[in-house]
Amino acid sequence: MTGVWALVGALAVAGALAVLLKVREGRISRRTTPSADLPAPVRELLTPGVTLVQLSTTFCAPCRHAKVLLRDLADRTEGLTHAELDVTNLPDVTTRLGIMRTPTTLALASDGTEILRVGGVPKRDSLLDALRPHLP
Repeated sequence: MTGVWALVGALAVAGALAVLLKVREGRISRRTTPSADLPAPVRELLTPGVTLVQLSTTFCAPCRHAKVLLRDLADRTEGLTHAELDVTNLPDVTTRLGIMRTPTTLALASDGTEILRVGGVPKRDSLLDALRPHLP
């Protein structure tokens, strides 16, 4: 009988973790990180306006979905650019930026200040609403 209770407990914990991960997917975190803290590979991607830097890895399936969404959003929005950086072989970049998962999208001002970041595939409307104050 103890084994049954252990199984029920394990399933409850797994279910709670699954719900927590789903809720956090695409959540926007607002930040203000100075440009001096940006690693060179990220700084090189900056453009005038706001740059959405998508940090991806080679075998990341959600990264493909994020890429399509972010590229389309940048194509349709004045002052917004999308760039993708494969960090598979750049662990120093992920460490310095505190990246724990891919895709992670950083919205960076032209001076490199981090406006916000999104872990997972962003929600289009929420992302656009958060970026509007920083766009022309």
